[in-house]
Amino acid sequence: MTELRKQESRGAASRRLPTVADLRAWKGRRQLTMLRYFSLDEAAAAEAAGIDIASVPAEIVLDPHYRAVAPTVFSMTGQTHLEMGTPDDYLRWCGNALSRGADAVYCSGSLKTVEKLSREYFPVVGHVGLVPTRATWTGGFKAVGKTAEAALRLFKEVKAYESAGAFAVEIEVVPAEVAAEISKRVEILLWSMGAGAGCDAQYLFANDILGYTECHVPRHARTYRDFGAEHARLQGERIAAFTEYAADVAGGAFPQDCNLIRMDPRELEKFIDGVDRQ
Repeated sequence: MTELRKQESRGAASRRLPTVADLRAWKGRRQLTMLRYFSLDEAAAAEAAGIDIASVPAEIVLDPHYRAVAPTVFSMTGQTHLEMGTPDDYLRWCGNALSRGADAVYCSGSLKTVEKLSREYFPVVGHVGLVPTRATWTGGFKAVGKTAEAALRLFKEVKAYESAGAFAVEIEVVPAEVAAEISKRVEILLWSMGAGAGCDAQYLFANDILGYTECHVPRHARTYRDFGAEHARLQGERIAAFTEYAADVAGGAFPQDCNLIRMDPRELEKFIDGVDRQ
């Protein structure tokens, strides 16, 4: 068993997959950790590191191997309302996701859609603040809630999600003071992406943490490793290895005898004799 698999086994043995009821009971008691990751390898690393919550692309969380590598990470998945379609489309898609191993569903659609899903007991997560698919309504990719008027609208939006039946909302790029004050006044969970420690979970993207973001790294992110440089180094090593292989083929250095299967000379002689008779 590899060291990573040993770590995964130890992590899985020491905790269990939390329920929505667990997450709600922890509100105000401790900060949870949350990641957006993009591969089974990253899921396995999150499990071994003890990450609490993950936002996972559908193709990853619905992979039949996903729960083997991340058995205790509370895993949300979803698609935006631009991709999803009608509330009925959402309902069918989310039912499939939950039946195949997701723990909650993300909904960027209307409160009507959120309410429709929650009435069917789907654990729904909404989104407030800087919502990329709705950014044109809040002035683009910038902070939301910096004035008293805007902060009050944000509070009302969170309360509306709570009334619609969502159990959590991502709150993105909002002044920390505003998010903290809202969190004190609601039962719904607030998962912070750049909204401070007054919320219930801290949410970052794996590519920002690991340093392989290809464009702008947001202000609220922190980079802990430089996987970008490591990926570049590994690509250089790939090219070098492929180049050496091609040179060996061209120069006759590959294959060598150790790479080949040999035939008993007597059997070879019989084979050649048989071919020649054809």
